[in-house]
Amino acid sequence: MKRVHLWAILIVLALLTPLGLWLPARFDAGDAWGEWGPEDLGAEIGFIPRQLGRLAGLWRAPVPDYAPHGWEDKPLAVQSAAYIASALVGIALCAGAILLLGRWLSGREARRAP
Repeated sequence: MKRVHLWAILIVLALLTPLGLWLPARFDAGDAWGEWGPEDLGAEIGFIPRQLGRLAGLWRAPVPDYAPHGWEDKPLAVQSAAYIASALVGIALCAGAILLLGRWLSGREARRAP
């Protein structure tokens, strides 16, 4: 697959991220599937699994809810822009990490060669 196609696919996926906001709002579905906290899951299934309750606070997202704090009450269009920006930043960070890792690994391989 050509690089241009890969970047185009990633940009289209970033532009589609607001579907996670629009669809639950449109169908009054609540949270997106799998994005429950321990309390939400406990309310759904009747208990909080022990390990989940213990490990839930281990990781705190740098930008919870994909937008700056206090944007939860902003209009859906503003939240959608924050989702897209968050996706683009994530893509850029992952691409940068992969690029750096590739350069580091290729440099190690070049130093090994006789």
